Amino acid sequence: MNLYRKWAALALGLCVTLALTGCGGNDRQSALAEAQTSGNAEGNSMPSAPAEAGKILIAYFTADENRAVDAVTSASVTTVDGIDKGRVRAVADMIADEIGGTLFSIQTSVEYPTDGGELIDYAAEEQEQNARPELTVQIENLENYDTVFIGYPTWWYDMPQVLYSFFDAYDLAGKTIIPFNAHNGSRFSGTIRTIQELEPEAVVIEDGFTVSEKDVTDAAADVAEWLEGLGY
Repeated sequence: MNLYRKWAALALGLCVTLALTGCGGNDRQSALAEAQTSGNAEGNSMPSAPAEAGKILIAYFTADENRAVDAVTSASVTTVDGIDKGRVRAVADMIADEIGGTLFSIQTSVEYPTDGGELIDYAAEEQEQNARPELTVQIENLENYDTVFIGYPTWWYDMPQVLYSFFDAYDLAGKTIIPFNAHNGSRFSGTIRTIQELEPEAVVIEDGFTVSEKDVTDAAADVAEWLEGLGY
């Protein structure tokens, strides 16, 4: 009887070892997904995104790609490696350079002012009206993407109203949303919490990337470090 128990214990130990070795990756992913969902519901800091996050979409909004004049004159433009581009687009490109992904510019029928003061005044009017600017370009095959990076500037301590149009239009349930942002001193200003409210069935990473408008040009190393911290 004692010999039987000894062999049974050895067999059980071997099974446990094999299970941990063979299935550890899947168990780790399941545990991470459960932790992310729990953190989102409770409003706690989100854990890192898994490196194996699946196909990536990098959606971004920058006013200079919704304008009627040359981008060089726009208040939202910066120069990176000799190329003029919108600040949020510049950060989106840095993310894509590090991890790949499909870039998507959020386009609207609105032609935003190029002057900085006029742009902020226009943003204030949109907020007061709770406007929903019309989207003119659609994402193809959204179901193919597991992770959606969302980039935008901060206008009057909020997202541009076109971002509300974006979240009204797209159901991102079950996807991981990772915000990134360019600001003029107000950082995210609670917009990550707003995204969580607008997409309650998505996993929203609270450790988003935010950078001052004046520092975008030299932000590539910081973007790379941030992505590495998320597990990419």
